[in-house]
Order: sequence, then structure tokens, then C-alpha cells
Amino acid sequence: MKLALTLAITSTLVLAGCAAVTDQIADRREVEAETRFPPGGDLIDVGNGRNVHAFVTGEGPDLILIHGASGNTRDFTFRFTGRMGENYRTIVLDRPGLGWSDRADAAYEDPFNPNAETPREQARMLKAAADKLGVQNPIILGHSYGAAVALAWALEFPDHPAGLVIVSGATEPWPGELGALYRINGTALGGATLPPLVTAYAPRTLLPSIVERIFAPQAVPEGYRDYVGAGLSIRRSAIRANGRQVAQLKRDVTEMAPNYAAIDMPVEIVHGAEDPIVPPDIHALPLFLRIEGATLQILDGIGHMPHHVAPEAVEAAIDRAADRAGLR
Repeated sequence: MKLALTLAITSTLVLAGCAAVTDQIADRREVEAETRFPPGGDLIDVGNGRNVHAFVTGEGPDLILIHGASGNTRDFTFRFTGRMGENYRTIVLDRPGLGWSDRADAAYEDPFNPNAETPREQARMLKAAADKLGVQNPIILGHSYGAAVALAWALEFPDHPAGLVIVSGATEPWPGELGALYRINGTALGGATLPPLVTAYAPRTLLPSIVERIFAPQAVPEGYRDYVGAGLSIRRSAIRANGRQVAQLKRDVTEMAPNYAAIDMPVEIVHGAEDPIVPPDIHALPLFLRIEGATLQILDGIGHMPHHVAPEAVEAAIDRAADRAGLR
């Protein structure tokens, strides 16, 4: 009995010591990432102690850009806002829990809370920031996961957006299940215990290979890896936010999809034909068929990142949406 108790106490102390070491390493890595990639814009107070990070540039009709899973504003400020800022007041927003934006509610900060912000909840938080910035009748572009937030924005506030541009959008229920890491991170225990291990021990060579898979079959643009701030995405809080948001996205778009037909504004859909992450036949085509008057452009040979590898096509879609909405 004494031996068993001694072993139990020893094991507990060893595990606690390992956890403490892991947290110390994770702390150091997070400080390094946050020092290297500070906020590029302003933190907008949206109430209840919550802030949304917003990067604003240019003049003209309002254009809101919403990034995808594991992303942040730097995905768009790498060259794309330079293009759009010539003709639009371009506002790039970090989604809740990612980049430099807070979670939508303090309850989501509990490591053991498996729930996350729905696209509708994210849209409400980002709309509050847009209101503080005086945004009126914006064109809202959502990329990948961000497309679900753009559509939720139109459903929640049908009189606010002038039009939508959906780029490589994850907008429809899909067959099958997510990968094991997302499923684990979506649980209470997994989401509490997995992120510290990833933050502390994920090899630094892992992030470049992930970026390469996201851009496939195109090459990663020169300078993108060093600029995008991928280290911000492997902070413990960001891993939990992203993993849990993605883990429940299928449920969320299943609820939203039947309502897309009510969207009454110009909708431009742009999707790469060779997108291995969000297949166009599962997402873009059904979305196009749901929304009367929507237009669909499938880009031959293009993967998941058209705004980087085919920016002219995305810019043209934004211009078409603005023209159809009477903004130019």
C-alpha cells in the first residue's frame, strides 16, 4: 500500500515537473513570436473587455478582408492590401482568438471549454469593430474559413454589406471527418493538453512545410514565410481557438447553409480548381446554386490561395461586386 502511494505521488510530481518545463518552453516561444510579429494595426475596443485587431489602409469604398483558419491579418497585408488600397479603404480583421484579436467571450479562454465561436458569433464581434471604424456598405471578402464568417455577416446583418466575395470558401457541409489533431483539439481534455505540447515542441521546420501544403500546387511566394507570422498561430491560445472553431465548423455550416438563399446582394465566388483543402465541387458549386444571382469563377490550375497566386482574378471579383452594388 505504501509502495503504491509512493509511486502515485512520484508519478504526479514527475508529470507536474514535465508540465512546468513544457509551459516554460511554450512561454519563451510565444514571447519570441509576439515580439517578432507585433500588431500591425489598432486594437478596437468592442466592449466587455474584448478587442479586435484591425489593419486599415487606403481610400474609397469600404472593403473588409477576413482570413482563414490559423491565419491573421498578415496573410492579406502581404502585398494584397497594397493592391486594393489604391481603390478601396481596406480593413483587415483578425478573427476572434487569432492574430491579435481576443476571444469573443472570456468563457472561451478556459482551456477545458471545448466550445468555440460560431461564424455568426464571430461576425457579430467583427461587425462591432467595423462599426467603431465607421464602416458603411462594405464589400466583405472571406477566404477559406473566413468565407463562412462573411456569409454569417450577411445573414446576421442583411442590410449592412453591399456585397460578398467568397474566395476558396469553406461554406458547405462536407463528407467524412476532420483529421485526428482537430478532433482531439475539439475535446475538453485534448484542447487543454495538446496545445502546450505543440507550442513547446513542434519543430521549427514544421511550419514551412505546412505553408507549402496550403499553397500547393503553386509555390509559396518569396518572402511570405518570413512575413506571415506563423509563430502567432502556434501559441497555445491560438491553437485552441483555431482547432475548436474548425472542429465545429461542419455543424455550423450545416445550420447556416439552408439560409444562404436569403442573401440578397451581389455575391462573387472565386475558387481554385485544384484546391486540395476546400474542394470546389463540395463548397463553391453548391453555394453558387443556393444564392440567386451569384457568380462563380473556377480558376484552372489554382490551389487554395488565389489572392496570392492569382490576385488579378480576386481583385476583378471585388470590382465586380462593387460595381454591381453601385459603389463605384
